[in-house]
Amino acid sequence: MPAESAYPLDAGPVLVRVARGAISAELGLPADGHDTPAWLAREGASFITLMREGKLRGCIGTLRPHRTLAEDVRANAVGAAFRDPRFGRLTPAEFPAVSVEISVLSPLEPLVFGDEADALRQLRAGVDGLIFEYGHHTSTFLPQVWADVREPVDFLAHLKYKAGLPPDFWDKAVKLSRYTVQKWREEP
Repeated sequence: MPAESAYPLDAGPVLVRVARGAISAELGLPADGHDTPAWLAREGASFITLMREGKLRGCIGTLRPHRTLAEDVRANAVGAAFRDPRFGRLTPAEFPAVSVEISVLSPLEPLVFGDEADALRQLRAGVDGLIFEYGHHTSTFLPQVWADVREPVDFLAHLKYKAGLPPDFWDKAVKLSRYTVQKWREEP
């Protein structure tokens, strides 16, 4: 089920402006003060990915909507810039060289499967984002990760490893949910 195109044609630039404005404000820099369109007041779940010189610089997101899309984008932009544990805090000097990508998630779709092979057959390479859950082990990959991990078996193995489990782990209590995204990328 692809993400519904419930956003206007100018959604990308608007969302990027919201994300950049939140990071600017956190850095103490002037923030863009444009009006907020009504569609940003709907609940939404987003991931904000920051790239610098073609490399990941931060990525934080929300899997389930629990606040307005505007609030979610702002919070995740600040999180990606300053709270991603893989990176130090973004500095004012770095900020102009960082490009922003925004992914807005569709509703989650729990997968129903009999075993791992059945689950793998249901994955749509290049389309699905996936959430892996087993007890307190949880991880997700956005659909964009398929560009680097092309085979479903490898995609799921990397996701298990990201959750802190061996890549060959499987248990009947594993839960998988998929989602799609609408994404917009700011050109560097």
